[in-house]
Amino acid sequence: VITALCVLCAISFWLYKNKTSGSTLNKDARNFAVEDTSAITKIFLADKEGKSVTVEKKGNAWIVNGKYPARPDAISLLLYTMKMVDVKSPVSKAAREAVIKRMATSSIKVEIYEGEELIKQYYVGHESLDNDGSYMILTNLSNGENYDEPYLTFIPGFTGFLAPRYITDESEWRDRVVVNYIPPNLKTIKLELAENPDSSFVINLKSTTQFELKKLNGQDIAFDESKMKQYLAYFQNISYEKLLTNFNKKLCDSLRSAMPYMKLTITDTKNETKVFNFLHKNSTFEINKKYGIDYKYDPDRCFMRYDNDKEVALVQFYVFGKLLPTYVYFLPKNTVKK
Repeated sequence: VITALCVLCAISFWLYKNKTSGSTLNKDARNFAVEDTSAITKIFLADKEGKSVTVEKKGNAWIVNGKYPARPDAISLLLYTMKMVDVKSPVSKAAREAVIKRMATSSIKVEIYEGEELIKQYYVGHESLDNDGSYMILTNLSNGENYDEPYLTFIPGFTGFLAPRYITDESEWRDRVVVNYIPPNLKTIKLELAENPDSSFVINLKSTTQFELKKLNGQDIAFDESKMKQYLAYFQNISYEKLLTNFNKKLCDSLRSAMPYMKLTITDTKNETKVFNFLHKNSTFEINKKYGIDYKYDPDRCFMRYDNDKEVALVQFYVFGKLLPTYVYFLPKNTVKK
């Protein structure tokens, strides 16, 4: 009897040990989430097309590839995803081989660091057939090998793809804000209207309460102070819609040689100057059909050159239009031209 009990105990211990070991391995293989994303200092992302980015925390800011400020919305969304990502279900044995094969050619590699330590590595693949999650496979950092099992992952409460949150294109990571001044930091604003030069103007800020409004020839223009203060408040968080640099070389080359129809020059109190050149974007049949008007130029968007004409972007009048009035905008009501 004692011998039989000993055998049973041994078998029970062996079963328990193997079950525990298996469950631990299973748990490790599905542990995609980073609990404390505030400790993350660097993220490396690379796709199978050769594009890669390193997003690194410098102080309180995130920098892309050591060159550009990262979009705050993009980094916030990525960190949230890394914290909340969870396993929806394992991949069935029947689908496993096909999922792994597809991930081998189209996944995004993700490396997450705390300081110089790699704390998590996984691959983000394609979405499921019913579009309710994305496939991922985790790397075992102890040996550098991927775990055998991929998983269908999701974010609780969200239906959609996760892969688009893992951006590998440098230009898509870049902060789209190009004009961001508070009034105390502004010194001079000059708007030159090539197609209506007499409506151009210059604003000189002597202080946050003392301003000058002049024509380009130096002639003083009377102005409504409340309108002036409102205009100066517009120069915060102004963003382009899409960066075109490196996307369409032929278009960008033609835009760099074209004459702008508007030119906005901003000088701050450190005597640093930025110039924004605006160029017409031709309208299309679809746009004219939408509005029922035969526009020559797109009424909603135009092109913009900036950063010493090195960069070209598409901008919306809805965003930039408030920075581009004629001087008539500032006139007191009783002097507005009719």
